[in-house]
Amino acid sequence: MFDIGFLELVLIATVALLVIGPERLPGAVRTGAVYLRRVKRSFNEIRQEVEQELHNDAVLQELKQTREQVGAEVDKFKQQVDQAGQEVERELNEPVTPTSTPSSDKPETPRE
Repeated sequence: MFDIGFLELVLIATVALLVIGPERLPGAVRTGAVYLRRVKRSFNEIRQEVEQELHNDAVLQELKQTREQVGAEVDKFKQQVDQAGQEVERELNEPVTPTSTPSSDKPETPRE
């Protein structure tokens, strides 16, 4: 995480031993470790939140694309229905021409 080598750690430990002293050094190391854990945990939580937000954005983008595709399909279907309705209306408005002429205007009487 910090990319610290062995020599840097030895130098930090030596300076800490000289500045803090041998009596308080173990407590200071524990306190430093606690703070380091908290910082690490905070960074991990932030990273997880960012990843979750990115995932949510990806899902929202996917939903938007799907919605656009469905909308396009609905528009196509609507156009097809409108065309079919216009054809039916046109056929209903056409005058009816008889295909054969009736032989007589008198109704047939039942035969016994």
